[in-house]
Amino acid sequence: MPKAHAFQTRATPDGIAAIDPYSHEETAAAVARLAAMVEAQARVILQQDAAMTRSRDIFERASAAARLGLWECDLTSETLQWSGGTYDMFDIARGTPLKRDKALVCYPEASLKTLESIRSRAIVERTGFNLDTDIVTPGGGQRWIRITATVECADDRPLRLLGLKQDITDERARWERTRRRAEFDDLTGLANRRQLQARLAEACGDATAQNAGGTLLLVDLDGFKDVNDSLGHAGGDACLKEAAQRLAAACTTAEIVARIGGDEFAVLLRASERAPVLVARQIIAAMGRPIRSGCHRFQIGASVGLAAIQDCRSDVAIKRADTALYAAKAAGRSTFRWFDPVTMRV
Repeated sequence: MPKAHAFQTRATPDGIAAIDPYSHEETAAAVARLAAMVEAQARVILQQDAAMTRSRDIFERASAAARLGLWECDLTSETLQWSGGTYDMFDIARGTPLKRDKALVCYPEASLKTLESIRSRAIVERTGFNLDTDIVTPGGGQRWIRITATVECADDRPLRLLGLKQDITDERARWERTRRRAEFDDLTGLANRRQLQARLAEACGDATAQNAGGTLLLVDLDGFKDVNDSLGHAGGDACLKEAAQRLAAACTTAEIVARIGGDEFAVLLRASERAPVLVARQIIAAMGRPIRSGCHRFQIGASVGLAAIQDCRSDVAIKRADTALYAAKAAGRSTFRWFDPVTMRV
């Protein structure tokens, strides 16, 4: 009689017994073990997917808080890959398929020229770059962004550019406000003394000994003290604002028009500027027109001192113009005087 078949199993590398075709019990057990393993792996995959989704969500939230976005550009196809934050920065619907040329239309001409120059050099040199630039989104939004980029290569062949973009519009606005406080007069909006001194020093060549020539005019308002005393600081401020507007309108081509303190102003004309005497007369005429503020009507005037800045330092130019200004006031006000080194002493 034939011998009874001996049911045996063989261990496999993964620990699952090989299925014996003659044993239903062994087959069922192996299938159960396989099903348990598949189920366990499925749970692991679901957990990993959930963790990855959570990580993406955390990244997007953190990016939104920091106004950051990831970007990547394939250098062969010019195809862009953006994170959600970058899409939001450019006011483009998330997930929109993008080519680089569609994003470039957001850059103003001058900014695009700078970007292309820096980008091309980075690709040639296999380096990265950083750039702060402005954009105008398809919806008309004006923003400043900071671009950080690096070049990815294979066998020294550039494959793609990738990096970060950050919305720095608020940071730029804060910087601009700080700059304006440092360089401009809060009340009138004209340049302040600090900015005038810097521009005058540059024109006189204080640091370079390259004097550009030109004329410095110092302007003092006649009768302002009476306005300030009779109408108070509010009336005085209104008078100064109106005087500043008239002065700026009379000196549209000047290098700089500044308020240097109280009711004192300064104008710097280039050497190629029209006759400084004509400008001085226009200033006096503009200030001589009556000023109305609310129900008040008052009259002021202006005295002007002029000094050529050729062959002198900025501090000397200011002293000379100031000396000429005092001569104009002594001559009866609402007039002008040139600094004369023969008849006037600083």
